[in-house]
Amino acid sequence: MPTVAVDKADLYERLGQTFTTEEFDKLCFDYGLELDEDTTEEVEEAIKKGLPAERPQLKIEVPANRYDLLCIEGISRALNVFLQKQEAPKYKLVYPKGGESKLLTVKIDPSTAAVRPLFACAILRNIKFTPQSYASFIDLQDKLHQNICRRRQLVAIGTHDLDTLEPPFRYEGKDPKSIKFAPLGKDKEYTAEELMTLYEGEKHLARYLHIIRDSPVYPIIYDSKDRVLSMPPIINSEHSKITLNTRNVFVDVTATDQTKLDIVVNMVATMFSEYCEEGYTIEPVKVILPNGQTRITPDISSKQMTAHASYVNNCTGLNLSSNEVATLLKRMSLEATVSPSNSDQISVSLPPTRPDIFHECDIMEDAAIAYGFNNLPDKFPATSTVAQPLAISKLSDIVRFEWALAGFVEVLPLILCSHEENFEWLNHEDDKKTAVKIANPKTLEFQVVRTTLVPGLLKTIRENRSHALPIKIFETSDVVFKDTTRERQARNERHAAAVYCNKSAGFEIVHGMLDRAMKMLEIPRISSADKHAPTGYYIKETTDNMYFPGRAANIHYRPKARQHSTKLGELKDKVESSLGIHHDVQIGSLGILHPTVLEKFEINFPCSALEFSLEPFKKQTQKVWTNED
Repeated sequence: MPTVAVDKADLYERLGQTFTTEEFDKLCFDYGLELDEDTTEEVEEAIKKGLPAERPQLKIEVPANRYDLLCIEGISRALNVFLQKQEAPKYKLVYPKGGESKLLTVKIDPSTAAVRPLFACAILRNIKFTPQSYASFIDLQDKLHQNICRRRQLVAIGTHDLDTLEPPFRYEGKDPKSIKFAPLGKDKEYTAEELMTLYEGEKHLARYLHIIRDSPVYPIIYDSKDRVLSMPPIINSEHSKITLNTRNVFVDVTATDQTKLDIVVNMVATMFSEYCEEGYTIEPVKVILPNGQTRITPDISSKQMTAHASYVNNCTGLNLSSNEVATLLKRMSLEATVSPSNSDQISVSLPPTRPDIFHECDIMEDAAIAYGFNNLPDKFPATSTVAQPLAISKLSDIVRFEWALAGFVEVLPLILCSHEENFEWLNHEDDKKTAVKIANPKTLEFQVVRTTLVPGLLKTIRENRSHALPIKIFETSDVVFKDTTRERQARNERHAAAVYCNKSAGFEIVHGMLDRAMKMLEIPRISSADKHAPTGYYIKETTDNMYFPGRAANIHYRPKARQHSTKLGELKDKVESSLGIHHDVQIGSLGILHPTVLEKFEINFPCSALEFSLEPFKKQTQKVWTNED
């Protein structure tokens, strides 16, 4: 969950009282927040030592979907309403004199469809910033960028001093070579191509360059004098930067997702509209779409929902009247009134700051929070259930238990690895159809989701080379493969793998580990030439570049004949059995690892590896999130 750091004294001043750490911790808990840290003691200790120190801060964890709590303004506003010290503010749009015809306009060019087609904006008039509110304004944008905006991938925010610009504005997609302006913090003008090169060395901006780098056009916002406001989602211009002296703020929001666009522009506008001369007022802007239609943004109209007191009572175990439920909802900044025609029905008006509410259950949850989770009655359910492990988990535990008894140590490497570790270092080639890749990895260590457990085991050995030989480790965990037949386009597969490292390769050791695991899974060993065995496993020599030539084998499994519901299916199985036709499947491999593999993982001793899938041994498959019959 996001953590918001707020000035302790400022927050207490906004709340109109001071709290002990324990009292404020309880208040946060009651509202559904968590006080992560109070830095007062650290600050006092630093002052005693004569060290420079900031003012004490409170670090508060907020729910990931409560974007209205990502700044001190939103937190203090919500807590004051919760404590019934003030009513929830009513946000309103204020049109200039002359009405809608006098609204500022932004024209969207069709060329933006190729990069970031969606646009919204708002104006905060006669705003007065203090150093604290200015810092909070910048911090809220950053928090939104890192959360709902998905690091500017889906949404990007720009804020400008409106008095330095001349509307109307236009939003276009242009060739990078034709874009030239002085970016924020620079006096010199650069083309968009030059900026891409310049910002590769600046960590705080380099992470966003990939979003538009390969686009045929870059998004750009101009005023009527062809002065650049912003090149979203990378950088604003120096010309229109806001300062403490800014009095009129123009907020632009570009996006690829309409829902998130509306949420973000509403959050920025509503949170800081309290600093306007007329509090909680926002001036809208007319956006002219490429098809000629117009849209007024932001849309801060309340959303209407219906809740029922009986539903709230059934879920919470309470016995509240509709009026009591409505009172509780008002403490959560929701406007609620009891329907005159139905005493059980409550009409709820959702403010633009609460996009987290989708369903009646969300309203019920807010009522429960306002009542107090600790005050809800305890009650044992009328029925009892006994949990059962998944079939694949039971199989995994069997293998884990036996291999641990054999003296092997279980390890838990990371699921993500580099592309090289997953393919090149194992002497395998990427067919582009197997591995799930991370679109924007933060480091080279986390580029793909592993398709084999071997790299993680070898990296573990590499980091533990100082330990005495032999090193015997194993893992039973999931790997992931692309699978276009699944709804999520990928599937998890449970594998078991072991690596033995010593002065000699120890192929017989991993072979014995395979035999022991199969014995405990009640899978008999059979000959590959035995056409009449109904089920079992066998190994067959293979050529795999990961292993030493002539020292590798594939593991094959012959599943039992399926139980058919039709006589035709049974007859087919009998015919295939009499003819020695079986549907054997390759489930894994074992062998002595190739010296080049060990060299890449910086291991100086020979190793043998074993890996196989546990999926074919399942008698029962979980049907959730699969397309299986």
